[in-house]
Amino acid sequence: MRPPHVLLAVLVAAVWGVNFTVIEFGLGHFPPLLFSALRFLAAALPAVFFVGRPKVAWKWIVAVGLVLGVAKFGLLFVGMDAGMPAGLSSLVLQIQAVFTALFACAALGERPTRLRLVGMGVALAGIAVAAVDEGTSGPLGAFALVIAAAACWGVSNVLTRKAAPPDALNFMVWVSTVPVLPLLGLSLLTEGPARDLSALRALDWQGAGTVLYVAWVTTVFGFGAWGWLLRRHPASTVAPFSLLVPVFGMSSAALFLGEPVTGLRWCAAALLVGGVALTSLGPVVRLPSAPRRRARPLDAPPVIGEGKVTVGGRASRL
Repeated sequence: MRPPHVLLAVLVAAVWGVNFTVIEFGLGHFPPLLFSALRFLAAALPAVFFVGRPKVAWKWIVAVGLVLGVAKFGLLFVGMDAGMPAGLSSLVLQIQAVFTALFACAALGERPTRLRLVGMGVALAGIAVAAVDEGTSGPLGAFALVIAAAACWGVSNVLTRKAAPPDALNFMVWVSTVPVLPLLGLSLLTEGPARDLSALRALDWQGAGTVLYVAWVTTVFGFGAWGWLLRRHPASTVAPFSLLVPVFGMSSAALFLGEPVTGLRWCAAALLVGGVALTSLGPVVRLPSAPRRRARPLDAPPVIGEGKVTVGGRASRL
């Protein structure tokens, strides 16, 4: 990669990592489900009027929108609101690579190699160390919610793999339209109209800025720049830069939120990032009983960011 392209890849990883700190600030202004709904509303509008008609069946747009937008981001925002630190969230969420490999094996008949299995074990060891660290300083329930969010991310990766959208940006803009009303409904039911209205009436520049960052900077710029890089370089060249996301996530949380980075947390980071890297290496073997598909197998390494993954050389918003 040319140096400017390397710098762009690092910038996108930084944008996605800092995003967790921005979410933490945003949760100080909005209830978590309302905040998530506003994020998708801002990501979808006005972009939906410029990307053209959907290029995949609506069933895939609705399925990914519900699993990714409502379940994954709903659980992540609620978990962080319940006390899960921003830096640790940026790290733990990367276990989605393991969930993706497991669900792809079950649903698509794609068997991970021995190297990938070793990587999964190393990554799970990192999660165990992170759980021990969080158990001494924070609520394990919030930790479990972020793990559940990572599992939902893995499901949405497989759904996106099956959808095989020809235009990832078009796909993800339309996906962003799906979670808005369900999240608003859940917010009204669980967080209450009074709390939602109070947050909207108290909206200031900092609150609006957090919504615009997570919607436009993280989604529109981050996703667009990453897709631009993937069109010019192999996924295996671009993918490793996504492993910088938790580095920027933990560093920005320590700098702006004062979150401590303990020895156990660094150990968890080394195990998890190393395990995800191993999980991303090597080809995937298709089980003989699996039906043949026109789409490529998961032979390209997962490209992990705050809200996207590239599987089989195709990018999707996560």
